[in-house]
Amino acid sequence: MTLTIISILTTLIFILNIFLAAALVFLERRDASSTWAWLLVLFFIPILGFFIYLLLGRQLRKKTLFKWEGQTKIGIENLIAHQMNALHDEKFNFKNETPEEYDELIYLHLRNNGAILTQDNSVRIFNDGREKFDSLLEDIKQAKDHIHVQYYIFRLDGLGTRIMDALTAKAAEGVTVRLLYDDMGSRGLSKRRFKEFIKAGGEVETFFPSFLPLINPRLNYRNHRKIVVIDGKVGYVGGFNVGDEYIGLSRKFGYWRDTHLRLEGSALHPLQTRFILDWNQASSRQDIAYAENYFPTAPTKGSTAMQIVSSGPDEEWEQIKDGYLKLINMAKEYIYIQTPYFIPDSSFYDAIRIAALSGIDVRIMIPNKPDHLFVYWATYSYVGQLLRAGASVYIYENGFLHTKMIVVDDKASTVGTANIDVRSFKLNFEINAFIYDKKVSTELAELFRQDIELSSELTFEKYYTRTRMIKTKESIARLLSPIL
Repeated sequence: MTLTIISILTTLIFILNIFLAAALVFLERRDASSTWAWLLVLFFIPILGFFIYLLLGRQLRKKTLFKWEGQTKIGIENLIAHQMNALHDEKFNFKNETPEEYDELIYLHLRNNGAILTQDNSVRIFNDGREKFDSLLEDIKQAKDHIHVQYYIFRLDGLGTRIMDALTAKAAEGVTVRLLYDDMGSRGLSKRRFKEFIKAGGEVETFFPSFLPLINPRLNYRNHRKIVVIDGKVGYVGGFNVGDEYIGLSRKFGYWRDTHLRLEGSALHPLQTRFILDWNQASSRQDIAYAENYFPTAPTKGSTAMQIVSSGPDEEWEQIKDGYLKLINMAKEYIYIQTPYFIPDSSFYDAIRIAALSGIDVRIMIPNKPDHLFVYWATYSYVGQLLRAGASVYIYENGFLHTKMIVVDDKASTVGTANIDVRSFKLNFEINAFIYDKKVSTELAELFRQDIELSSELTFEKYYTRTRMIKTKESIARLLSPIL
């Protein structure tokens, strides 16, 4: 009897696997590498693979997740059309020559993402968590009208408590304070932990919350963005989340090397718009309506040109990845890349390989301390292969490297939340600033060179004399890389 039940269950699982395989091939129309990876999971681990697919494999339906009538009121669509027409007719009023050199990339982001170009921004770069959060806390303290906070990971540890105390105090003063966090990134955190904040007048929302505790069927589709907007005049975007590890208090990771930007200028308008779109998607009862105080006309703070570009699985195109590729293809002298995960798809890998083979100085920096072992060994495999093409690879030794940055030719750069992997390109909701400015890009490049002094170089000889065990780990991780 028991054997019969087991036989029936085995047959059912096998049939389900066949149906899932058929759906993968004929209905979902994934790319070939992702399809084969899931087929291997389903047929080599049929029972566990079925549940892994339910959690990680299902695609997000292409529908409009983010809606806001305020976009019409602030004239974004008209401004996008105006900028595209001016670029097409070569009549765009560039404030300096650097963004003009990248007019094709600017046009791409306008057409592909509706990312308007702003040219009056001031940028402050943070590569240390303590400095970044000290600055953020000071800006929170100075807030007069509203504070919008969004993080993928928000921990109520020492740092998180300091920030929440500051936000609660401002809410009690009558400032509008909203906090949005991702349910999976901040797993274990619930709205019950924010009683004092809510009592003071603060608002809290969760992106794609779990239906059951610790079980979330949308495990893949997470909001990885980190955004802060204060009074519509000061903004933050970059790689730091909120938690003690991000200020170097983790024994496992040690010093946390990341990059974050503090912005002033018209770039705050698209950054604010992105927060409102995300908030209204997550909120069921506290939607943000358009109000002029969210989009104040601020005095010119600087001359940095930039576009705020977002991407996600709800979109047809991979906007940030497309921007990465165009930026790489426009390089003439060098390409510096810092990323915790380097698991590129074929298009990104080929672009880097071709650049290196063309004589461009390609330098890639990855961490020495992995936070995900499969991801680490897949990363090691890909960067190792690029050594043959002439790329230089550096292993950051001074703690954990979490920066997501590309700098090209001391002229253009991008900093944000998108890693170089399929998850960031296709599955997560991400945001990056694309910057067209010599001063900012040169400063970012200099920080990269300083990090080289804290890194070891992975040479061709070192990589190709690695142990058989490392080669085995790489092979397994690379096989699964399309679904990592």
